[in-house]
Amino acid sequence: MLAIAAETESSVPEFHAEPQRPAWFALHVKSRREKLVAAALRGKGYQEFVPMYRSRRQWSDRVADVETPLFPGYVFCRLDLNERLPVLTTPGVVAIVGFGKRPHPIADQEVEAIRTIVRSGLPAQPWPFLEVGQPVRIERGPLADLAGILLEIKKSQRLVVSVSLLRRSVAVEIEPDWARPVASSLAACR
Repeated sequence: MLAIAAETESSVPEFHAEPQRPAWFALHVKSRREKLVAAALRGKGYQEFVPMYRSRRQWSDRVADVETPLFPGYVFCRLDLNERLPVLTTPGVVAIVGFGKRPHPIADQEVEAIRTIVRSGLPAQPWPFLEVGQPVRIERGPLADLAGILLEIKKSQRLVVSVSLLRRSVAVEIEPDWARPVASSLAACR
């Protein structure tokens, strides 16, 4: 009996799962809590990202430039879904964005495109999500190799990069000679 058990155990191949790199997820957070949630997640050892832009706000007694989230109500966080409880219990976090009750990751290239725009220092602003338009790839300048949709507004050109899961986009002003049309489908640009 022992010999049979030993043979059965040795004939079963060992399975060694490679550790997966945590994916980016969008966290829905309470209003105006993006920076606080990001700081708390950073303190817990998570890689987080809150893209900001400068906007001019007017009050009755003054006008000021303020930093505002490009995606109000959202914080991007790289996490392993098997270890999501510390993220969900972070004060200010409402939920992990997904379909139904199932969290859905955001493509690395979409988050990296937003990070590149923020690092470029070029004026950027939130933009309505677009599904139509001409897909382009930026060939030079601080946004080289980014793909997105080209728009023209008030005689200036902008590249629109989208985060599909959130159905939100960011527009950044570009020089007209930076962009070249791409032949691939629109889905490859988002």
